[in-house]
Amino acid sequence: MSANMNTTELQRIKQRYNIVGNSDGLNRALDVALQVAPTDLSVLIVGESGVGKEIIPRVIHDNSPRRREKYFAINCGSIPEGTIDSELFGHEKGSFTGAIGESEGYFGIANKGTIFLDEVGELPLATQARLLRVLETGEYIRVGGTEIRKTDVRIVAATNVNMHKAISEGRFREDLYYRLNTIPIQMPPLRDRGEDIVLLFRLFAMQMAEKYRLPKITLTEGAKELLMKYKWPGNVRQLKNITEQMSVLSKNREIDVETLQQYIPRDPESTQLAIIQKEGSHSYESERELLYKILYELRGNVTDLRRELNTVRKQMEEVRDLNGAAGFTANAIPAATTDHLPASLSTPARTAAAPATLNVEDAIAEEISESESLNLSDVGRVMIEKALERNNGNRKKAAQELGISDRTLYRRIKQFGMDK
Repeated sequence: MSANMNTTELQRIKQRYNIVGNSDGLNRALDVALQVAPTDLSVLIVGESGVGKEIIPRVIHDNSPRRREKYFAINCGSIPEGTIDSELFGHEKGSFTGAIGESEGYFGIANKGTIFLDEVGELPLATQARLLRVLETGEYIRVGGTEIRKTDVRIVAATNVNMHKAISEGRFREDLYYRLNTIPIQMPPLRDRGEDIVLLFRLFAMQMAEKYRLPKITLTEGAKELLMKYKWPGNVRQLKNITEQMSVLSKNREIDVETLQQYIPRDPESTQLAIIQKEGSHSYESERELLYKILYELRGNVTDLRRELNTVRKQMEEVRDLNGAAGFTANAIPAATTDHLPASLSTPARTAAAPATLNVEDAIAEEISESESLNLSDVGRVMIEKALERNNGNRKKAAQELGISDRTLYRRIKQFGMDK
């Protein structure tokens, strides 16, 4: 086949299967698929999750002599281990609980056709042995049966598992790996596909605009560069999700760098969508500021704890006075006074020499002394200053951001001498 014919054939395949991109890695994978399609050789497609491996077996089947026969795509990772042998190879009536009738299984039904085994690395070892026999002899036995059956099936498999590691750990048979890997096809990760990323973005944006009758989103030059620099650990699937999210949620239909950064996860290895901040909320610009926020909240917890201690102390004094007046000398705190305490404080250790009141107070005092060693007054002042600065001096908004009442904020401002 000449180079021109090869290029023409590739473009035809891309149009037929709606494949977008012109990167060398993608073209190489499609080219190998077209070359191997007329044969019966087993193919193993390797690539990260979300790169679009499922397109290749369809291309192989549709361009093979088996194209008029059945094609089945089976996700090996989604079938329970206890039933996968029955699903693939069939079973006899009564061979296990629930086997009301007999079943052909995929290898029986797909005779003369093609079976695509996705996530083949997840197959149990017992099933791997059965699969190896089919690949070597074309023979298999139904679950619960004794009769040897024949099938003529083309197998295309795919995995995102590191197969060499799986083999070394005993999770995958080495002989099966080499049987499946007669013709390897490597699907490139999205981060290695260069400008294909922008082309795919345009496709997904156009699809969303047409489907939901929305104005189509576009990218500024800076946003395009950011899109191509990002690692895309979730590959094409992740890009599609983010494009769909922006199509629905973004008020600006021209996506610039600042807007795009709101949707791309800050952790470059994360496949999760970024959390979109509500209007008026704040994204922490540094780890130190986040620490200030945590410590300020801790100060509030300590203040609440001290207030609760005072309440408990008053209740215990009242109980002690009542008991003294009635002639009781019990050391235990009545349950009613401890119901609202945290579990760690409501059942303190008790001894004859040390009444329960001391244990409760000592435990709380220890927490307070530990927390106050963090110099929380300084932290509180910094947090309030930053909150006021971010809200242009608006105390009401600053209080909302800090999660405290207006009155508490005013009291803190006065306490820190910030009202001068």
